[in-house]
Amino acid sequence: MVRRWNGWGEEEINLPLPAGALELLKQLLGPGTPPLDARLDDVLATLPPGRLPHHSLVVTDPEIRLRHSRGQSLPDWIELRSGRVGRVPDGVAFPVSSDEVRQLLGYAQKHGISVIPYGGGTSVVGHLTPVGDAPVLVLALSRMDRLLDLDEQSHLATFQAGVSGPRLEEQLAERGYTLGHYPQSFEYSTLGGWVATRSSGQQSLGYGRIERLFAGGRLETPCGTLFMPPLPASAAGPDLKELVLGSEGRCGVLTEVTVRVRRRPGREYFGGCFLPDLDAGVAAVQELVRQRLPLVMLRLSDPQETATTLAMAGHSRLIRWLEKYLTWRGVGGNKCLLLFGAAGSEPEVDFARRRVAQVVRCYGGVMLGSKPGQQWYHTRFQVPYLRNSLWEGGYAVDTLETAVPWSKAVALAGELVQSLQQGLADIGERVHAYSHLSHVYTDGCSIYVTYLFRLAAQPEENLRRWQQLKELASRIIVRYGGTISHQHGVGTDHKPYLAAEKGELGLELIAGAVRLFDRHGIMNPGKLF
Repeated sequence: MVRRWNGWGEEEINLPLPAGALELLKQLLGPGTPPLDARLDDVLATLPPGRLPHHSLVVTDPEIRLRHSRGQSLPDWIELRSGRVGRVPDGVAFPVSSDEVRQLLGYAQKHGISVIPYGGGTSVVGHLTPVGDAPVLVLALSRMDRLLDLDEQSHLATFQAGVSGPRLEEQLAERGYTLGHYPQSFEYSTLGGWVATRSSGQQSLGYGRIERLFAGGRLETPCGTLFMPPLPASAAGPDLKELVLGSEGRCGVLTEVTVRVRRRPGREYFGGCFLPDLDAGVAAVQELVRQRLPLVMLRLSDPQETATTLAMAGHSRLIRWLEKYLTWRGVGGNKCLLLFGAAGSEPEVDFARRRVAQVVRCYGGVMLGSKPGQQWYHTRFQVPYLRNSLWEGGYAVDTLETAVPWSKAVALAGELVQSLQQGLADIGERVHAYSHLSHVYTDGCSIYVTYLFRLAAQPEENLRRWQQLKELASRIIVRYGGTISHQHGVGTDHKPYLAAEKGELGLELIAGAVRLFDRHGIMNPGKLF
């Protein structure tokens, strides 16, 4: 199957909006006007020729260059859909080994070529956009996807870093293991990309974020190879893996990654329930986290997301019955949907389910059984396809995320949603925004916000609207002391706000480490700092 060049996923896969969804958006935002998207052939005709000296591993085909020129951020979409893509890479290479990566880095350094590592192309914060005037070479790692070693006694697996989520899990499953890292981009994103952006998966409550799973590996840099041995623990100075985690391609190219894996669980269960309001939902989630149950996921939707989910679910008669039942049970208009997942042995999962039910009822909630959880589980990687359908209906959708201590979570989530809803009031446009709390910890949680607005006729205006909303939300996050990114990374979109979290000295430290690895500044310039 062929990936879309200007949207999400495979060309053959379409996910229509649920029945009534367009009507709901018309009521919330006004009627959308489907945009006139540029044709692939017309965009290719505008591309200048590549500027790279000949190399046997470098491909300069215009379509391959275009398909490796952007990620999945809304600015990326606006450029590709309008056909105004500006800079594209001058060439793309598909190495199959660390030796070939090292050879290509030497070639790039010799000729003053900027290098952009490319995993699955799923970045949503501008990691892949060419910056500056130098010629650009993309190192696409899709052919580096093999399991190199599995130490079954130590539960350590070493992969080539370009392995995608499904390919990784397929190779582990053959031996009875799993990594358990499932970001929403799982179908296309890669292990190396997860490490380079400090990724978090949907089931990280149980399996851990990527920094917990990352045990060691190999980084090819312009000045040499950095080996990070997979030690269970070490007090021998600062941990070099921390320089690579979140480095976003600035230090070099991850070619091999060793991760901590585990036996596949005997059973998984995903269920759902409703809490009467956000305060009750947060209290229930905090209690569940502190009990350290064998849960792999807790995801609490705010009232706006809950209402949107129900309205777009279809089955209007069933939803009306559910609403009446919940109201009778004391869970009314401010209700919040809580999805949870458990994994382990049969007794462990049964115990977790019983404890979840006890805590939820203690806070006035209503259990719904497995249907909501199973529905989420079976469609969790399909949701990004709705971006295509929404765009074609005349609506843009984007997301942003942060993490804060529990003491700030409810207030920050509420202010983000309310401010975004009024974020385009100066031009008479409405915004529909909602959030959920996920990736919960004992001391806090991430806040994941989704917002939709109508597309204008001109791509410049769509970009301006996005920038206005993005800046508004980012300033609120900084004011609350939240991280500018919990899981998406920094790229170009979050770069202006990084100093608020790291401080000037912290940024100097990061820049100094990067200069050590990359003295001539060829590695993914313009990203992170």
